[in-house]
Amino acid sequence: MTMLIMRKKEEKLFEIPKEARAICALLKMSGYEAYLVGGCVRDMIVGVEPKDWDITTSARPEQIQGLFPESVYENSFGTVAVKTESEDPRLKIVEVTTFRIEGKYSDKRHPDEVRFADKVENDLSRRDFTINAMAYDIDTNEVIDPYGGREDLDAGVIRTVGDPLKRFEEDALRLMRGVRFAAEFGFVIEEYTEHALRHSSGLLEMIAKERIRDEFIKIIMTEKAMEGVEALERAGLLKFVMPELRDGIGIGQNEHHIYSVWEHNLKSLEYAVKKDYSLEVRLAALLHDVGKPKTKAGDGLKSTFYNHELVGARIVARMLDRLHVSKHVAEYVIHLVRYHMFYYNVGEVSPAGVRRFLARVGPESIDDLIKVREADRIGSGVPKAVPYKLRHLLFMIEKVKRDPISPKMLKIDGLEIMETLGIKPGPRIGKILSILLEEVIEDPFKNENVLLKRRVQELDAMVETALDAMVAKAKETKDEFEEGVEKEMKKQFHV
Repeated sequence: MTMLIMRKKEEKLFEIPKEARAICALLKMSGYEAYLVGGCVRDMIVGVEPKDWDITTSARPEQIQGLFPESVYENSFGTVAVKTESEDPRLKIVEVTTFRIEGKYSDKRHPDEVRFADKVENDLSRRDFTINAMAYDIDTNEVIDPYGGREDLDAGVIRTVGDPLKRFEEDALRLMRGVRFAAEFGFVIEEYTEHALRHSSGLLEMIAKERIRDEFIKIIMTEKAMEGVEALERAGLLKFVMPELRDGIGIGQNEHHIYSVWEHNLKSLEYAVKKDYSLEVRLAALLHDVGKPKTKAGDGLKSTFYNHELVGARIVARMLDRLHVSKHVAEYVIHLVRYHMFYYNVGEVSPAGVRRFLARVGPESIDDLIKVREADRIGSGVPKAVPYKLRHLLFMIEKVKRDPISPKMLKIDGLEIMETLGIKPGPRIGKILSILLEEVIEDPFKNENVLLKRRVQELDAMVETALDAMVAKAKETKDEFEEGVEKEMKKQFHV
């Protein structure tokens, strides 16, 4: 029996946009039932501004289109996209769907057939979770809630509509959605629903990686992202999303860590979430030590993880590619993982060394690298996220940040070198630029056009072998710096 939750007539769930009110009003004036439904009702009840506004109605698709000429019906599921004149991107298109019930789901994602229904209760019976199976009548201010969604919202529980095994069998993406809703609202998953999650976890293999990626990213961007990842593991879903992350379970670390690799990665994510960092930083915090299980040598307090950041970067590249994460996000996360172990010690690194560090990692990524290092430190159990060393590094970076660290920052370019020497394009130009850059990194005061032109003429007077030797020396200086960084880092952190 349908349960109506009545509210005082003067009490509103939320401010209903005029576009949604107008659509419902026209449908009702034309003799049809019309309700707000699903996520927007849930969000209104908990006091969150809805991301979108969906409407369900007794009108058939062709009848909806007859009422709203500015609409599109390009599916077989009864959903008509009604165009509005709203400037709000969430309301430019409002989806209006006919009451429906669904047949079998052969592909574990979409119904094989859809049959239109006469009652809103029938429509609500096909939905995934009780908190999404409510409808709201704008005129009567009534919430239609046949499955106890309001009660579950109040109790903070995620529960399927009806048999959880059947719900997950119908649409396997609901496995991820259940965990995501729990993380998004800070809810717990009801016992039988959680049991069904574990039992049905293998169905996730039938879902497109892009859909899994979208749900996983939504989990990572919630305030309970760490708990969400833990829930994925408990439900047996993580092995279908990021199996490499699971390799850290039970892998002990050395004297610099009090947690296993798995626990450390989760706590690093927790810190990044607490600080409200970006998606890229959150992913890097979660994945920065994913290379440790593959590189561990020895055991106990003196165990080592040499080059785990290099191995980890390659593993992360495969993980993000498999999930079809966008190229720009993936490349940046890989970069943060690759360089998260940068070494800096007060008094040991000169200003020229800081300039080489900036050239090595890119000045645009410094802030986020520091954030990943903070997450790494807190995830290791240390009390301070930003110790004196990091503060001093930031001071040094501020001091040298305007100094040249790339060829484009030199006050002379290849074209001017050719004009100065009266020569055509060729490898010699690149060699001269390489030498100039190394000399200017060492001493920024040399980055003056007059001085650089004079130096270009001096270099041009050299024979090719001498020029090659200087290029090799410049590369050797750079390599020595990077090798020194790696050596000191490994010595200090056993990594």
